[in-house]
Amino acid sequence: MSDHAADLPAAAAALSAEDRADLVNALKDKLQLLAGNHVDVLETLAPNVRKRVEVLRDLQGQHDELETKFIEERAQLEAKYQKLYEPLYTKRYEIVNGVVEVEGITNEPVPAEDPPCNSEKGVPNFWLTAMKANDILAEEITERDEGALKYLKDIKWCKIDNPKGFKLEFYFDSNPYFKNSLLTKTYHMIEDDEPILEKAIGTKIEWNPGKSLTEKILKKKPKKGSKNAKPIIKTEKCESFFNFFNPPQVPEDLDEDDDIDDDTVEELQNLLEHDYDLGSTIRDKIIPHAVSWFTGEAAESDFEEIGDEDADDGDGEEDEDDEEEVQSKRRSKGSTR
Repeated sequence: MSDHAADLPAAAAALSAEDRADLVNALKDKLQLLAGNHVDVLETLAPNVRKRVEVLRDLQGQHDELETKFIEERAQLEAKYQKLYEPLYTKRYEIVNGVVEVEGITNEPVPAEDPPCNSEKGVPNFWLTAMKANDILAEEITERDEGALKYLKDIKWCKIDNPKGFKLEFYFDSNPYFKNSLLTKTYHMIEDDEPILEKAIGTKIEWNPGKSLTEKILKKKPKKGSKNAKPIIKTEKCESFFNFFNPPQVPEDLDEDDDIDDDTVEELQNLLEHDYDLGSTIRDKIIPHAVSWFTGEAAESDFEEIGDEDADDGDGEEDEDDEEEVQSKRRSKGSTR
């Protein structure tokens, strides 16, 4: 797990505007950059072949029109079902947080032989347990984070239209770690239909004194004979799930004539892709299927899908290169870094 801010070298300030687009996977910007050198393929074809390709282009245009309608109708269908999901999410929230009780449970005294946890309201550590069951998120959650994530009451998401993208909302009960009751993470997309990330914005966490989980305090004793007898105190960034709310940023004030640092380009791109993977995992997997992640059923389903992908289609024998590819696929399920 990388520290988003500290891991980037100073050379990031030398990236050009085109490279910023590359860093956020703006593939269309790359195509526009190459457009000036593009040779019209049709001009290189024989007349009869060119006519056939023109007909094919017309077919492609008809296909694209249908695809546009499909995307519009899909968005309407998603919006329709998102509204149908809401009452279920509300009921889930009420049960998890002990707002309502389910049928068959009474307030009668708990027998002495029963575990004391039977008297707890709701479902303790629901969201923490659900997130830790997912390999990608589990890598981000440290032991120190768990104390704060036990106060997480609900996670929601919604689409945003101006600019295009989506927003995650994390609702917390009052806790000793920070003052915020709501932490948000907003993703701005260059296009809504393709996962091309422009930037991400997170809530600034108002940590209580000495409770920050994204920094650790280092104390150093003064040198012998020093006039200042007080220890030297400094802070240092550390691994934490809550770094998620301080996402990596693409430098804005750049000189297009500056040289490109390829290592910086690749590192920042990896950080941005990983940050988007975390957000989309929470949106697409954790929120809609939180109960299955809590029980472990979703994790088992994910494992079975990986097994299906890696199944041998031949006679059951794999050479060394195939085995390395399988292991690489499994590792990529847990981390994109």
